[in-house]
Amino acid sequence: MESAERESFLERLASNWRTAGLAGVDYALCSYAEKLTRSPAAMTKLDVEALQQLGLDDDSIHDAIQVVSYFNYINRVADAVHVDLEPEMTPYADELPEGFGKG
Repeated sequence: MESAERESFLERLASNWRTAGLAGVDYALCSYAEKLTRSPAAMTKLDVEALQQLGLDDDSIHDAIQVVSYFNYINRVADAVHVDLEPEMTPYADELPEGFGKG
């Protein structure tokens, strides 16, 4: 994949993974990650079975669960203490008192 094509794909992926042109297992993993993030109590055995049907083994599914869960956790911690954001990120709606959450 050429650099310009790669950049275009990454922009589409960051904008909306559903329309980025992901194939099979990549699309399914993103769908699984979104459900685990947005509605973890709704996860069922069928969600895992869908990934297994696409060829993922239990270790791979476990790895995906760990990565998604870790990022959900660390993002919540960062949100709770209002860590310094990257320049391209949307600012927090309300600011904490000066010095709070700063190392």
